[in-house]
Amino acid sequence: MIEGATPVTTTQAELGEGVIWDDRRDELLHVDIPAGLVYRERVADDGSLVRVDTHDVHGSIGAVVPIDGDDGWLVARDRGVAYLSPGGVVRPIAELAPAGVRMNDAACDPQGRFWVGTIADVDGGAALYRLDPDGRASLVREGLTISNGIDWSPDGLTMYLADSGPGVVHAFDFDERGTIANERVFLALPEESGTPDGLTVDASGDVWVAIWGGGRVARYGADGTLREELPVPAVETTSCAFAGPGLHWLYVTTATEHWTDEQRRAAPGAGLLYRFETAATGRPAARFRPEPGWWARVRAER
Repeated sequence: MIEGATPVTTTQAELGEGVIWDDRRDELLHVDIPAGLVYRERVADDGSLVRVDTHDVHGSIGAVVPIDGDDGWLVARDRGVAYLSPGGVVRPIAELAPAGVRMNDAACDPQGRFWVGTIADVDGGAALYRLDPDGRASLVREGLTISNGIDWSPDGLTMYLADSGPGVVHAFDFDERGTIANERVFLALPEESGTPDGLTVDASGDVWVAIWGGGRVARYGADGTLREELPVPAVETTSCAFAGPGLHWLYVTTATEHWTDEQRRAAPGAGLLYRFETAATGRPAARFRPEPGWWARVRAER
């Protein structure tokens, strides 16, 4: 049985997002996109959070992922990808998006490639990019509006991608080369019930989707069947990830984007980070696995 949402932060984020479990350090990471902040938290025995550090990337921050063999992180920042050192130093690696478009959600596939989507002001103006371990960047999918949650099935054969503009989650066949095929709609929500935002796939293959504008996280089986819904006391529910010992706690970010101070005071639970205790088991964030020769050159340039 899943218990109700427990707040684990007290400061209202404007656009809390990108929550992941970094198992290299046993830290929960999450971001506030417009503030450009990356938060690092230690998970206490009772599921509460103890702040380890806060890093300012001096720009918008869509997502953060761990790097294999490096103590730092790869971040989706402004219009491109950058390296964030443990000391908080930011070094740009590649600019991917055109002017007027920013990086949004991102994740690494089982082979260690970095997939990052963008958000656009016009329908169909966003895209999905892939950064390979050798530093080559590719445009993979155009015609998106708000590229959001990305994750893979436990066997690595299915990739999920949320597009919050039209309110759908796409599913693709996926292979070891990083090729996507057989695109289909895994989930489509009517506008009045909210739109899919961030998502995570647990160890059993269930897909947990944060519903923006719906104040909930919805759990779907691999066949698209709705299994349960977890109410969140914040209508702008943005991302979710399992973390902590055993990976049974589900942490959920929320937002108060474009709200007035009066609106924030009227809804003090909005913009907080929440925890659910579940019977499910999650997976740590997949790491970016850079090719040593290219990564050595990147490091030498810093």
